Amino acid sequence: MSAAALLAAVGNTPLVEIPFAAEANDGVRLFAKLESVNPGGSIKDRPVARMLLEARANGHLAGQRRLLDSSSGNAGISYAMFGAALGIPVTLVVPGNASAERLARIRAHGAELVLTDPIEGYDHALRTAHRLAEEQPERYWLCDQYANPANWQAHYEGTGEEILKQLAERGLGPPDALIVGVGTGGTLTGIGRRLRRDNPKLLIVAAIPELFPGVEGLKPLGHPGDIVPALLDQSLIDRREPVSLDQAAAMCHRLAKLGLYVGPSSGAFVEVALRVAATGEQQLLVTVLSDTGERYVSTGLWH
Repeated sequence: MSAAALLAAVGNTPLVEIPFAAEANDGVRLFAKLESVNPGGSIKDRPVARMLLEARANGHLAGQRRLLDSSSGNAGISYAMFGAALGIPVTLVVPGNASAERLARIRAHGAELVLTDPIEGYDHALRTAHRLAEEQPERYWLCDQYANPANWQAHYEGTGEEILKQLAERGLGPPDALIVGVGTGGTLTGIGRRLRRDNPKLLIVAAIPELFPGVEGLKPLGHPGDIVPALLDQSLIDRREPVSLDQAAAMCHRLAKLGLYVGPSSGAFVEVALRVAATGEQQLLVTVLSDTGERYVSTGLWH
């Protein structure tokens, strides 16, 4: 497959309806973008493709300079995959507790891995990437998905626009509520800004995991010393809902019975969405199913 064909396969993912919302409150509908059908298996293909293409166009990767970033795993797969297709050398700083499936996929594409202490969390990986970029500027260009505006713009022009179009095809208007979480903040910021443009009263609820063991790919936020992603527009968030890994995992199993095999962040979003549905205050809800459940077999999620 050529790089162009791989890039063209990103986005335009299905919008699926999840019937649990009607069970929580009659008349409420919940739709979710099925992002596992992207070529890299997750929603991260969207911002990574845009960031890589812009970096190459702007000359940041000239002279075999390596693209460098930190990732909890999914963005790392996207970087490695597109880097291999485009001939861009990639170095990724990843917490050592990223699932074996994610690490294997990254290595398969030939990317260089720097593993950090999992106890230190995602923020330590982020700080390590910044340190490497500062120490070896001639070797690395730091893409910095936590601050790169191309991240949220990919969701504003892509994911958010698609949601509105796909709802309109069903005869539905803009949603009343968006339920997602924060990894880099790009999904919440980009989709939130686009949907709120069409519905200024849009409720935006952030799913916030517990500090430990947490939910892979989501930041707990609000704890002393937490790095808040530079591109996260916190003014968009109307409510923060705590969610545990056990709750997320239980929802993953419920979704699997519908044929939706997704990872724990998706389970967390749907768990929180059902709480919103139960109030009955918003009738049309949207969320994202960020990645595939196959990425978490080794973590014990499906035992």
